[in-house]
Formats: sequence, structure tokens, C-alpha cells
Amino acid sequence: MCTILFAYKAHSEYDFIFLGNRDEFRNRPSKEAHFWLSHSNVLAGIDLEKGGTWTGISKEGRIAFLTNHRDGSIPVKNKVSRGDLTRNFLIGSMSPLDYLQDIQNRRDDYDPFNLVVGTQDELYYYSNIENKISIIEPGVYGLSNAFLDTPWYKVKKAKNRFLGLLDTCFSVDQLFDILSDTEIPPVEELPDTGVSIEWEKTLSSICIDTPEYGTQFKTVMLVDKKKEVRFHEKIYDAKGNWNDNGSIFNIA
Repeated sequence: MCTILFAYKAHSEYDFIFLGNRDEFRNRPSKEAHFWLSHSNVLAGIDLEKGGTWTGISKEGRIAFLTNHRDGSIPVKNKVSRGDLTRNFLIGSMSPLDYLQDIQNRRDDYDPFNLVVGTQDELYYYSNIENKISIIEPGVYGLSNAFLDTPWYKVKKAKNRFLGLLDTCFSVDQLFDILSDTEIPPVEELPDTGVSIEWEKTLSSICIDTPEYGTQFKTVMLVDKKKEVRFHEKIYDAKGNWNDNGSIFNIA
């Protein structure tokens, strides 16, 4: 994923609210979120090229989501698929902390990443560049292709809009509206991640819309204090339309 917002134990009704866009090359095949045939307790999309996923939740309440860490000074070697990091947590049974400690011991197997895993009761963040496991305290967070809460323009803008909704009776459509913002910031607001200025501009909007590369999936997930999960997804198709997908279930 490339732009993520989440509120953890920061709302009177919901323990966890997640908003995220998955940006990818248009020709990379993926399947929308569904309960997997191989692991029927897991609700997530699938990257059909590598077999991993970018975000998901299980019926036991295991939550995982991932972004790549973009730094042009670090060679990308296409090692073990980073999508396995989320997939293996969702289908596994290790505690979030034990899981991240295991990943930490194998951090060089993967290209740069940011990973959040946990449940309603405990949530952790880890980047193999920073190499520090951090517990997520109650609050509101933004994540893109740098470290957690790095104040990139699109992260700040999206987070401010998100914060403005949390004290209101917001709708799912309003959350999706945050994820649909295509504004490209001024050049002086662009991050310097070691790629060309034109590529920085392309990647700088919350929702990316170019013929070859762009936002493929928009996800809104809400977990309330009664453990009801509402998972909503919008999927970009070959005709340039957004199609709705979703599921509602209770955590066991």
C-alpha cells in the first residue's frame, strides 16, 4: 500500500479505523478482498504475481498491513516478497510481538518495508530500515513510503481530513473521499526519496491516476467495540471504473 491512515483506540465507537490505498502498476494482476479458499478465516486481497497481500484481517481479529519504504539510495533486489509479511501473520498464530521479532531476525531477506500487525488489543509497527519494533499507542497515524507518521504532504493532508471527521458522525463515503484526492502538491512540498522529480510528482498524490501506474484498491475497514468488522473496498477496473466490494462479520 502507499497511503494509509488509521485510528487505534481513538474513537468512542470504533477500536480500529483503517483507510488505505494500494498503488501499483496497472498490469500487475491482483484479486479483490475475499475469504481465501486456502484459509477461510482470512479476508484479504491477493497479489496474483507473488501470492502475498497488502492488507487484511482474520475472523480471529488478526490485522496486518504493509507499505514499501522508498529510498533510491537502497538497491531493490526483489528478494522474498514483502506481501508474505502480511500474509503469514494473517494465516499464523504467533503473537504480534513474537512475529515481528522473528521477522527482525530475517530482516535482510526483504527489500525495505513498513509493517503493522496486531489485534484490537495490541498493535505494533516495524520497519526493517529503522530496525525497531514499536508498540502503537492509542492515537491517529499516517503511513506512506517512509517511516510511520513521516510528514509528507499527502500524509499530512489526509491525516488532517481524517482527524476532522473523527469527532463527527462520519460516513464510509466520507472516508473514501479522503482516499480519492488526486491533488499533486507544489514541487517544494515533494519528498526527496532519490527518484526523479517527475516520478516524485506522480507518486505524491493520495490517489494516483496515470495510465501505467495508479491506485488499484481503496480500502476502509472499521472494527467496533463489539468486535463487528465492516470491510469496504473499491476496485479499479480496466475500463477506469471503481467497483464496490465488501464484507461484514464478527470477530470470534
